[in-house]
Amino acid sequence: MITAILHIRQSWIAEQFNKTLEVLGYTYSPPNDWFSCQHPMQTYYFPNIDKIFTGVPKSGCSNWIEALLRAEGVSETPLPGKMVYKVHGLSNPYRMRNQRKKLSLPAREKVEKAFSFTVLRNPWTRLVSGYRDKLSDEVTQGRDKRLLGIRIVAESRGMTVQMVEKLNLYPTFEEFLQYVVDHNGANNIHFLPQNRILCIPQSRYDVIVPLEYAGLLHEEIFRTYINTTVTLLGSYDKSSDPRKQTSARRAKEWFSKIKPDLIEKLYEYYKADFTILNYSNFTDDNFPLPLHSVT
Repeated sequence: MITAILHIRQSWIAEQFNKTLEVLGYTYSPPNDWFSCQHPMQTYYFPNIDKIFTGVPKSGCSNWIEALLRAEGVSETPLPGKMVYKVHGLSNPYRMRNQRKKLSLPAREKVEKAFSFTVLRNPWTRLVSGYRDKLSDEVTQGRDKRLLGIRIVAESRGMTVQMVEKLNLYPTFEEFLQYVVDHNGANNIHFLPQNRILCIPQSRYDVIVPLEYAGLLHEEIFRTYINTTVTLLGSYDKSSDPRKQTSARRAKEWFSKIKPDLIEKLYEYYKADFTILNYSNFTDDNFPLPLHSVT
């Protein structure tokens, strides 16, 4: 049953997270220092509820930020699905870089002890979601990286940018993957390894939520740790089973057609992301779930 497979313990996640720090050669030294994050625009502090959240692009972060804004009292009603992009403007004052500028010293010390969490995703499905949403010719809610797509096509096919624009060409999935390998995640935060976006090793998260389990765990997170009845917006996918959702099915199909040497390079590039939650490969029956002992 899906509920049994989705059972996961934070103690197990903590163990995996420690292994990841070792793989990366990181050492954590308390107290938490949330103001020195590598990407301070991706970590948020909500002072009214005294909670910290790091939003990893293409790991459901917009929906979580939207819910946290409601818990904070910024908005009373959920944003319609097609309007979720507005959270990026509404949440700007709560980004850690902006909080750092206005918080007093006593308030900063309070931040060190605030409850913190983040949401991570299987790297394979994250790549598929990022490609579909940002670079493919699909009509989506967030296709705003057209210039990057044009550069990918131009480099991959030896064409000029002007010709790519004239012919209205889009990169194939394999061209996108090769570009990610060749250009450090395309130098774009939507495709960078998730561990580089987290505030580590400066800080340690109290809870890490696998996106694959968000549908089952989000109410517990908000009720137990944030003391609110706020819940996440509904999923864009009709299936509640992450193994049957569109990104998982597309990932299985698309990655099976990619050259093995490129798959190996991608795995090495995202290796720490796979380690954090021991994520399954796209060939596994339970893909995209983390591989852990079910008790």
